[in-house]
Amino acid sequence: MGLILIAQTARVQYRLSPFQYLQGIFIMELRHLRYFAAVARELNFGRAAQQLHIAQPPLSRQIRQLEEELGAELFDRKARPLRLTPAGQFFHTQTLQLLERIGDVCAMTERMARGARPWFGIGFVPSALYGLLPEVIRRFRMAQPSVEVGLIELTTVLQIDALKAGRIDVGFGRLSLSDPRISGEVVSEEAMVVALPTGHPLARRKRLSLAQLAREPLLLYPAKPRPSYADQVLEVFRSHGIQPTISLEANELQTVIGLVVSGIGYALVPESVQGLRRDGVDYVPLSDKGSRSPIIMNIRAGDASPLLAEFQALVMAVSRELSKT
Repeated sequence: MGLILIAQTARVQYRLSPFQYLQGIFIMELRHLRYFAAVARELNFGRAAQQLHIAQPPLSRQIRQLEEELGAELFDRKARPLRLTPAGQFFHTQTLQLLERIGDVCAMTERMARGARPWFGIGFVPSALYGLLPEVIRRFRMAQPSVEVGLIELTTVLQIDALKAGRIDVGFGRLSLSDPRISGEVVSEEAMVVALPTGHPLARRKRLSLAQLAREPLLLYPAKPRPSYADQVLEVFRSHGIQPTISLEANELQTVIGLVVSGIGYALVPESVQGLRRDGVDYVPLSDKGSRSPIIMNIRAGDASPLLAEFQALVMAVSRELSKT
């Protein structure tokens, strides 16, 4: 394998090939990362060596050399059982992401070698499927019949991770998250509406204010990971100086709607969710200003893929069309 990770070093600990050592830079190979990941998983050098089908002494030497090159102890060897140091915990997280990314790259390369169709991954939050996204996907598939389109339901936070890992090419979420490796663009904005159980006294109103909802049991989603759309809803209340009465938190939009139908409470949802036909729930507009939720399209910063550019153009075209209706 080629270059994976580099660390400055003042000396060469063992003989390196010309591809492994350039101008004082030590290049870690995949085996270093795999060895470390195995020990971190087992927290035992003996068991890790068995899994890797190597003897324990060479494994211990490789991990020690890795620590010397990084200038940090990755394991607390005095602890029983063995445990990761804070630096080791950080390195472990990054190592797993790197190995996962490498696995994805290998799988995609193998697909291309077999002549498999190009793959284009789209991450989305559930509520995005009630807006412009279905029409965008329909047109994209018609324009690119040879491309295999993958749809993955992910929260906005997980979309960012998936973009950086290369598991998806574009994501549609509702939160604006700051990350230098990600470029986000608002493609549409929706008003929030109140989802109430049919027969609720407030469901007969033409409009509702946040103040009228303050003492009613609020249902939030998704519960995790945070931040999420749930925090966006809470911020709407905070911006109007209102403290809502939180009843339950669920992970899925469909679950929350089911709880509304059951009379457990109400939820604030994007207006496009009204397209979800469900008996037992009524939707009432909010009268408060600023109670809106954006749809944000996220991509990897600097991604110049022609396929992505075509997809982005379709998104903006559909967004303009819908804004006129």
